Amino acid sequence: MLLALMQANARVLDIEANRAALDAAAGAAAAEGAAVLVTPELFPVGYAPLRLRAELDPARLPAIRETLRGIARRHGIGLVYSLPSVTDSGSWHITSTLVDGAGAELLTYAKVHLFGDDERAAFSPADAGPAVVDFNGFRTSMVICYDVEFPETVRAAALGGAELLLVPTALAHGFETVPQVLLRARALESQLTIAYANHCGTEDGCEFLGGSVVAGPDGSLLAAAGPGTEILYAKVDPDAAGNARGLVPYLRERRPDLYRSWGI
Repeated sequence: MLLALMQANARVLDIEANRAALDAAAGAAAAEGAAVLVTPELFPVGYAPLRLRAELDPARLPAIRETLRGIARRHGIGLVYSLPSVTDSGSWHITSTLVDGAGAELLTYAKVHLFGDDERAAFSPADAGPAVVDFNGFRTSMVICYDVEFPETVRAAALGGAELLLVPTALAHGFETVPQVLLRARALESQLTIAYANHCGTEDGCEFLGGSVVAGPDGSLLAAAGPGTEILYAKVDPDAAGNARGLVPYLRERRPDLYRSWGI
């Protein structure tokens, strides 16, 4: 399966400009034969937690979601997009959604680990672990940005059967070791493929790293982006996770009862 990752600079609260950029990327990725396009965290509205909370009318979100489903349908490509979500009780979450090439929603996830004062002021952390679905022959799961930096989150997806983890992110300059080192370690220790799609450029004063990556279940680097706008492609072998888990059975040889006795 061919993965496509959109790395781009969003315009904060310029939903039409962001939609147009996402639409163009989906069309280009579909033309290359990609099965799914993974887009960065909060890309359709821009990454600016405090401004989103203050200025974004939640009543607009259903229409934005429908527009994004329409992009997937029009180009016949799976799409991962990230948006705020507001619960009936008024809690704001950062979410991601996977839709298929017909625009049908397959998977949703709400961010568990919020990063920094702005995110914690604007959003509430979720509690539900990552779910797993079948997508194009791959057991597929999602987490968002900072979540992937916690081994427990990725391991939960792997123990649920995930072979592919899709990660919208918003990673600033100064954290280069996350995509260059940590992502490959996460992929290796839980023996799945991780696709990590980041912003680039500056949004609301935050300078983003770019550097989107795809890491394989053996820790190999399958693809890496530079600092600017691009679509990153990587081919994923459907047998890769199974082969890695057969060679070194980390998941099967865990000793969770023992670990609990250690207080972890």
